[in-house]
Amino acid sequence: MHEFIAKVAKHIDHVKKVGEHCTTEETTKQALILPLLEILGFSPYDPTKVKAEHASDFPGAKVGERVDYALFCNNVPVMFIEAKGYAANLTNHCPQLSRYYNATPEVTVGAITNGREWRFFTDLVNKNIMDSDPFLTIKFDGTPQDASHQLAQFHHDKFQPEALRALAEENIYLTAFKAAITTVLRECDTDFVKYMAGRANIQRTFTARFLETVQPIMKQALAKAISDMVTSSLSTPTPEELPPATPATVVNPDAPTIDPSNAKIITTANERRVLEICQELLPTEDLQGKDTESYFTVLYQGRNNRWMVRYWGDKKRPAASFCMPLTDTHRAEIKRSKLETGAGDTIMLDRPEHLLRLTGLLDDALAFSKNDDNFKRGAGVSPVN
Repeated sequence: MHEFIAKVAKHIDHVKKVGEHCTTEETTKQALILPLLEILGFSPYDPTKVKAEHASDFPGAKVGERVDYALFCNNVPVMFIEAKGYAANLTNHCPQLSRYYNATPEVTVGAITNGREWRFFTDLVNKNIMDSDPFLTIKFDGTPQDASHQLAQFHHDKFQPEALRALAEENIYLTAFKAAITTVLRECDTDFVKYMAGRANIQRTFTARFLETVQPIMKQALAKAISDMVTSSLSTPTPEELPPATPATVVNPDAPTIDPSNAKIITTANERRVLEICQELLPTEDLQGKDTESYFTVLYQGRNNRWMVRYWGDKKRPAASFCMPLTDTHRAEIKRSKLETGAGDTIMLDRPEHLLRLTGLLDDALAFSKNDDNFKRGAGVSPVN
């Protein structure tokens, strides 16, 4: 481990020294990315461990794409790496990496890097579909010790998919809890004041006026409690010292919403999720959702006749359809994604997340909706009712 730490420390110094001179993507690969793969035991000179420009084999609109590097253990691809230039913003390239990842179920980890920052992704939310957020981000501007312990788990000789998924789950929970705690402590909103007042057994009716009145007092109490905990080295109180807990009111984020102008239009969590997925895959586009009594629709620019996806979630088997006629290439993508087609070119969509397997169709639907020729008189495109 000491030797590994020394190599990582040397690489960190190397990145700081030459990074600004890596003005192209290819230079970044040669000077910053391949040396780290060597440290991780994935020799770029061994094609049984590293294959450059590896075919992702994802049919559809993106056919012919190739991932920059595929890492192999025992002849099985275990990690895809998408490389960008040293000055590149990594956020805008995650959908591209997800297409590669989703096309190859054997791959456990997807990574995107510009040489100075590495973001690692896996599939905790939906099996074989890359999560939208990284479970680990390593920046080569910290201490070698921290980076070494994190990177050691990606070494060729220690690469264990389930162990990495456990690490990913732990990191995601830790990040989410930390963010939630920080937000609560900073905002100290009335919901939190109500919860804490209940925990403190305050014998008052928790009206809005009362909660607003005690909110400044609660902020003072928080500041003092944190100060006392730091002073006492975060000593843990005994169970006898803790006041009895009272149930807190929980808002169900999956609850359906009812259109105030038409009680028959009920928008479900799955319908909202369909729109969220389309927006995640096409983050720069103006996509809006519209619900009807019969189906939910994703619209381009909110225009009723420029619908891209229709979703029927209240059927025995939920289904979706796209605005353009399905071609043989589309049907190959659907088959490759292990999804079924139904009547009228509908696609069985048992879970909204299965839409993530159809990025090629979604790209083509966007192009179809943007093309004015498809919406001239007589083109036959039906609007949303």
